[in-house]
Amino acid sequence: MTEKRAVETWDDVAGMTSTEEILIPSDPLDRVLGQEGAIELAKIAARQRRHLLLVGPPGTGKSMIARALSMNLPAPSHEVRVVKNPENAERPFLEILDRDEVEKEENLKKESVGVLMKPEEAPANVAEHLGYKCKGCGKYSLPSDLNCPHCNSSKMNGGSRGNPFQDIMGSLGGMLGDAMPQVTAGKEKVHTTRTRNGEEETVIFERAGDKIRMLDQSALDKRGELQRTSNEKVLVKLNRNPFVLATGASETELLGDVRHDPYGGHDKLGTPAYERVVAGSIHEAHEGVLFVDEISHLGSLQRFILTAMQEKTFPIMGRNPQSAGASVKVEDVPCDFILVAACNIQDLENILSPLRSRIIGNGYEVLVDIAMPDTPHNRAKYAQFVAQEVNLDGHIPHADIEAVKLIIDEGRRRAKEDNQRNSLTLRLRELGGLIRSAGDIAVMEGAELITADHIRKALMRSRPVEEQIKERYGSYNKGLSKDVSSAQKERSQYYFQTEHLDDNMFN
Repeated sequence: MTEKRAVETWDDVAGMTSTEEILIPSDPLDRVLGQEGAIELAKIAARQRRHLLLVGPPGTGKSMIARALSMNLPAPSHEVRVVKNPENAERPFLEILDRDEVEKEENLKKESVGVLMKPEEAPANVAEHLGYKCKGCGKYSLPSDLNCPHCNSSKMNGGSRGNPFQDIMGSLGGMLGDAMPQVTAGKEKVHTTRTRNGEEETVIFERAGDKIRMLDQSALDKRGELQRTSNEKVLVKLNRNPFVLATGASETELLGDVRHDPYGGHDKLGTPAYERVVAGSIHEAHEGVLFVDEISHLGSLQRFILTAMQEKTFPIMGRNPQSAGASVKVEDVPCDFILVAACNIQDLENILSPLRSRIIGNGYEVLVDIAMPDTPHNRAKYAQFVAQEVNLDGHIPHADIEAVKLIIDEGRRRAKEDNQRNSLTLRLRELGGLIRSAGDIAVMEGAELITADHIRKALMRSRPVEEQIKERYGSYNKGLSKDVSSAQKERSQYYFQTEHLDDNMFN
């Protein structure tokens, strides 16, 4: 196995064979290249529960910072449930359980399962009553076998041989399918008693597929304790992802909803109101991070995020006035999240002023960097970035050091295009695409490592299409004019009038 080492300067990388030897930091925030100022504030935000607004161009690591921030948070400690309200079904109750309560319930579920056993291990009379054991020959089969497959005795009537109606019943079952309940031998459950420690207790045996489940008094008691949860629905799980992506979310996705029921929640036909309640992203992000990239695109929905940030609770209600869910409402659903919002510089003016004020009042606004100084330390971080991209992709080989050098050269060139002299670009999403393209070439060639030659080929393949058009046609506009098909020209009104009108029409 390759020994991995942390890299702090280019000298650490130069002596390596490939990026496979590079140790990737365990803290996700330390995997973000450059952006020292943003990373420092992200660590503060994780510890102090502050909001962040990250401003800068795409591909500079904004979403990576948000995701890494969430991984620095403690695990969620509460589970949120909705509970049936017997007095007013359209106003379900809210129940919030801490970790101890949820784990206690999970243990109860495990203990209430009872003991699974083979039919041969159960008392003989129990196996007979449940339809597993044939009374005729004493051999075992499934309850769905109405006739014993060993002796052909019926298991339906105490062991008489050859049930004359068996074929008829089987034929009816086949023709009617699901319309006719499945016929099985024996009972679903058998109640017995036994004496343990001088006391008599109830024991229940029940079918469990090809096995039998035994429930002693302890398991039955645990089942009884769990009955209180039969009218509950888990809205936000305890063990959940602390990072919730809400980019481009609709109103119902962001704020939650109550699903429609064509029967209006009727007791017999419909679905109870509490079962139709759906959490929104703001609720799923409770105790975690709500990340909204291009937040200005949410438009007026920003005001709901502001309210949720202020109150740390937000009701869930049906949002379609034509739906049966419109009359259902759950009050004060918790949504205590850290907002990490992102946008480009030109979109700043489209973020609601009160929302920005809330972020500044309890958080930070950060202008992310587009380049970092070209130093031995940062060149080593570029090598770490290559190793991270290879591991993240999972389908390409690692790169040798000469390939890493070419990637660094490309990083310099792209930084120079941004008027950043003696720097390395931090527009890393596109650079990651270059690494993947080179990796794909290496895979197709059967190479063990990405080499400098693969990087050169990938640089040609990964050029923006605008560059390809300019090279082929001389300019973008010329390429556009060449790309218009004859069919499109014929559909053009100008082309039709100037080329296809019969000259005789003007005589």
